[in-house]
Amino acid sequence: MASLNQRTDDSLLVEIGNRLSAVRLSRDLTQAELARDAGVSKRTVERMEAGQSVQLTSFIRMLRALELLDGLGVLLPPPRPGPIELLRNQGKPPQRASRSRGSRRGAESGAESGAEPWTWDEDA
Repeated sequence: MASLNQRTDDSLLVEIGNRLSAVRLSRDLTQAELARDAGVSKRTVERMEAGQSVQLTSFIRMLRALELLDGLGVLLPPPRPGPIELLRNQGKPPQRASRSRGSRRGAESGAESGAEPWTWDEDA
């Protein structure tokens, strides 16, 4: 089996649809019952199982109805800070993105452009 990164979008949609269908059948649910429980149309369930694109909210509703929503935690785990970041922030999550060190130096020094660094005008 090819790595998931090497598969096409269409083949992944088919795989997801096949898995969704297998779970639904293992729970002895019809497409109409899943649609009702998920709050989507039967046609949406049919499209999903056929490997066609559906709205993400519809997919989430079907996962919730099949009690599979916790699996998204494995798919997209919450970001965890590294040890240095934990020490620096004492466990607090970052409030804003930081720039790379190279772009910060270049913007602050002005040395690359040949311009003199900006200073406060103390004569005023």
